[in-house]
Amino acid sequence: MSAFTYPARFTAGSDGRILVEFADLPRVSTDGKDDHEAMEEAIDALGSDLSIRLSRKEEIPAPSAAKRGQRLVPVPLWLAPKLALYLAMRDQRVNNSELARRLGVHERVIRRMLDPEHASKAEKIQLLSRLWASK
Repeated sequence: MSAFTYPARFTAGSDGRILVEFADLPRVSTDGKDDHEAMEEAIDALGSDLSIRLSRKEEIPAPSAAKRGQRLVPVPLWLAPKLALYLAMRDQRVNNSELARRLGVHERVIRRMLDPEHASKAEKIQLLSRLWASK
């Protein structure tokens, strides 16, 4: 099981479209005209839901293990580093200001890295994560 893949059921509808429903996110579903499009749409729907949760500072459900008949859908690459930082901060009960203080950066830097709308570079988030881990 990975924190960055979520199990989903891909089911062919009577119209031939592929319906995608997430096991851990019951309000998230999408579809596509074929398996390829359904997976692309599933990644997009997953990213949309998780980015909304992140921007609202809501709980991010942990993905369950995939069961028979389910496929794993990855979190979009642009969102995964932001989620990793957010989850690590929540696990350690560290807020933006405290992390900024520990790393010697302005709180705005942390806020931007957690903002799903801000185009943060994954390398910068990784660098801050390494700094944080070394302190």
